[in-house]
Amino acid sequence: MYNKIILIGNLTKDPELRYTPQGTPVASFRLAVNYRYKQSDQMKQETMFIDNVVFGRQAETCSKYLNKGSAVLVEGRLQQRRWESNGQQKSKFEVIVQSVRFLPKRDVSQETSFGEETEDIPPEETTDLEPF
Repeated sequence: MYNKIILIGNLTKDPELRYTPQGTPVASFRLAVNYRYKQSDQMKQETMFIDNVVFGRQAETCSKYLNKGSAVLVEGRLQQRRWESNGQQKSKFEVIVQSVRFLPKRDVSQETSFGEETEDIPPEETTDLEPF
């Protein structure tokens, strides 16, 4: 079977970083992904909100450089989590991220001038396999 998902979207809030009991960093964030289509001579847009989980050094990098509104491209696999709450079975789908690419901001006014050095410039891409 083949399970791969590629999404481009914007973070709906800052990533949440936590650690497993073994000390592995885990970051979670939600992406807003837009889908545009034409229906009866009108352009329509749908927005999906998709949960993402990233592990290891990549989780720390995401936590450090990403914030609400950041544009990213994520590649990973889709996973369904199931649990019981108050006697009811619940489940949700989330993306287990294998790589994250930070995309440039659209706002040109925030870009740095040529030759100007900035601190904490995020890497173009991070990859890290999940710890299990």
